[in-house]
Amino acid sequence: MGDLTIDAGTAADIAKFEAQLERYLNGDLAEDVFRVFRLNNGIYGQRQGGHNQMVRVKAPSGVITAEQLDRMGDIADRYSRGWGHLTTRQNVQFHYVQLERIPDVLRDLAAVGMTTREACGDTVRNVQGCHLAGACPFEVLDITPWAEAAFQHFLRNPIAQRLPRKFKINFSGCSTDCGQAMFNDVGVIATTRTHDDGRVEAGFRVYVAGGLGANPHPALALEPFTAREDLLPTIEALLRVFDQTGNRDNKLRARMKWLVDTLGFEELQRRVFASRHLLLASSSWPGGIPTEVEKAGDAPAGVAADVAATPMGHGTPVSLRRTGAYEQWEDANVVRGVANGTVSAYAHAHLGDITSEQFRGLAAVQRELGAEVRITNRQNFVFRGLSDRQLPTLHARLDAIGMAAPGAELVRDVVACPGADTCNLAVTQSRGLADAIAQALEAEGLAEVGGLRINISGCTNSCGQHHVADIGFNGAERRAHGKSAPGYQMLLGGYVGDEQIHFGEKALRVPAKAAPEATVRVVRRFAGEREAGETFRQWIDRNGGTKALAAELKDLDHFPKPEENPDFFVDYDETGPYVAEVGASECAT
Repeated sequence: MGDLTIDAGTAADIAKFEAQLERYLNGDLAEDVFRVFRLNNGIYGQRQGGHNQMVRVKAPSGVITAEQLDRMGDIADRYSRGWGHLTTRQNVQFHYVQLERIPDVLRDLAAVGMTTREACGDTVRNVQGCHLAGACPFEVLDITPWAEAAFQHFLRNPIAQRLPRKFKINFSGCSTDCGQAMFNDVGVIATTRTHDDGRVEAGFRVYVAGGLGANPHPALALEPFTAREDLLPTIEALLRVFDQTGNRDNKLRARMKWLVDTLGFEELQRRVFASRHLLLASSSWPGGIPTEVEKAGDAPAGVAADVAATPMGHGTPVSLRRTGAYEQWEDANVVRGVANGTVSAYAHAHLGDITSEQFRGLAAVQRELGAEVRITNRQNFVFRGLSDRQLPTLHARLDAIGMAAPGAELVRDVVACPGADTCNLAVTQSRGLADAIAQALEAEGLAEVGGLRINISGCTNSCGQHHVADIGFNGAERRAHGKSAPGYQMLLGGYVGDEQIHFGEKALRVPAKAAPEATVRVVRRFAGEREAGETFRQWIDRNGGTKALAAELKDLDHFPKPEENPDFFVDYDETGPYVAEVGASECAT
């Protein structure tokens, strides 16, 4: 398959992992020490215990090649359960990998230029970027090489290995913020400033100290404008301040967002600017334009003069104007408007799951069409660099592998974390609910409503990003008639885009088995009542706010007696009575 030569750094990582694994299996390495080491190498324990592991593979900016897709298919078959899972942070995960086989997995990944290093643990996680960077009609800069430069700079960097907590970096090429910079430790958005002489300079606005989890915080602008040559020093300065002042005694208050509470934002700014000012003296100083940017260039894609640019971002009013499978896929999943005449198109992955056959099918069509492929933060793939004449072929190939649903920015594209299927922290089967909601919307003829996002998390940690969805759910244990039962907190009105963020407001709690009906009711009302161009948030406000909508759903917050309907006391994809089992937290994603 044209394997690459494994680079020295990755080879050393694998050799060290193999040596420490042997020590651990022989009883010569303490459990807590090996756990930290394992997590820093992207290997996460599953709730099934034993030697069942989740392997998280990093794909900076979501970039993935045909050779890597083929290798994903091989790994799914050889080491896992025949499929992988796309995450909301552009990683690929494989579950039920046995601990003893991890070194072989790492070698197979390294042979196609991929790594799991620092995909978990208290490290700099996978550096995200807008999946249409370099192909977006609205971008100010192509942030792809900048995200790659950040990934390369912090990978194995000594200052990034034992942080107080995980550290997440996101890039967006314009204020539309498809990269979702507004809820990360560092969120970078390309922008411009105009000098007194009229010269327009492209650079960045850096947002800091954002986060989701049980206590979401909006990211705050560090300064009005950060020059290109100052970007990496700014990010390193932020990391250094976090390392020096983050809470190492309480993991629940260790993320960078808590520094705004403990230091105050002005003091946080002062420390970052002071660190950046003197960073030239550091051996790791990353100032100037990075080599990756110099080599690839960061000029924006531009807009075609004769093609209307496809609207982008959260709340995009996608509508299916035509009949026919291909026509509806083109309406929903194709992005146009780039100056070089190319188009992009989404491949829909139901629940973010990809079978080994689909991995290989995607690789084959990528080669056939000579396209670029990236993983999106809504658990899909996007093909880029296409021509209009290639679109029918792409659709046919995707249809053959079950990935041609017109799902992009339509409500059927439900996002969910892995949930209690494999995660130690989850209390509900979020994936099962996501599937049930999707089926309920299909049955009601509502699956093709545009401008709505539904996200589900199996607990309050928001790995499914429920806080920033129009309709969000997070799992919770309920008690009814003396028994435990699966339930969800429903949130409404979350939004991220246009350099703004609005966290969903709590509506009501519902039994897990009532959540699909609650979703159907809200989507049906929105579809029938919204005015032209009206967003979901605007529609909520016009109809009395979240509390008014919740009052109309209150009848759904009811558990029948177990003998009347025992199904309410069994979670999705389960056969026995519900039990909320929460294991020891290794790291929330």
